[in-house]
Amino acid sequence: MTGPDPTNTYPLPHHHNLVFLKNIIRNPNIVVGDYTYYHDMEDPHNFEKNVLYHFDFIGDKLRIGKFCAIASGVKFIMNGGNHETRPVSTFPFEIFGNGWEQANGSADQYPYKGDTVVENDVWIGYEAVIMPGVRIGNGAIVATKAVVTKDVPDYAIVAGNPAQVVKMRFPESDIAQLLQIAWWDWSVEKITRNLAFVKSADVSRLADCQ
Repeated sequence: MTGPDPTNTYPLPHHHNLVFLKNIIRNPNIVVGDYTYYHDMEDPHNFEKNVLYHFDFIGDKLRIGKFCAIASGVKFIMNGGNHETRPVSTFPFEIFGNGWEQANGSADQYPYKGDTVVENDVWIGYEAVIMPGVRIGNGAIVATKAVVTKDVPDYAIVAGNPAQVVKMRFPESDIAQLLQIAWWDWSVEKITRNLAFVKSADVSRLADCQ
C-alpha cells in the first residue's frame, strides 16, 4: 500500500467538497504540490476565485507545497491588489487612461512583494487571509480567520489580525532536525512505511527512519 493516488481529484469517495488541489488548478501561476488538499463548503473549484487580484501581466505566483491542508474560504491576496500609499491619493488614476495616464506614476511602480509561498505540511484554517509576498514556513499552522501580513516561521502557530506567533510547535533543536529530515520529500513508499513516526510527537524517532 502506498496511500491514495495523488492524481485522484476526489481522494475521499462520495465527498466531492474535498479535492487534491493540484488536479483542479488551471492557472499556470498557481503551483501546488502532491497531496495538498482543499475543502470548500460549496464547491472546491472556488479555490481559484479566492486567489484575488492575481493578474497575468504582473506575473506573481502562488506556490503551495506538499501535504498542506487548506480549509474552506481561505483567501490569498496577490500583488494586483496593491496601491501606492506615498502619494496624497491612493487612487490608481493612470490605469484608466483618457488623459489620466499622465498622472505621476505608472502601474509598474506599484508595490510588488514577490511570490506568495506556502511551504510543506502547512494547515491553514477557515477563512484565513494571506497577504501578498508572504512565506508560510514548513509545518506552520494558521488559525481560523487569521490575517497573515508577514512571514510565518517554520512550525509556528499564528492567529489574529494581524497574525502573530502564538507558540512554536516544537523546540528550536527539533525544528532544525525536522527541516533537515524534510519527510515530505521522501518517496511515498518510505512515508507509508514510517507513518507511525511521521504522526509521532517524538522527532528523534522520525530521524531514525529508513
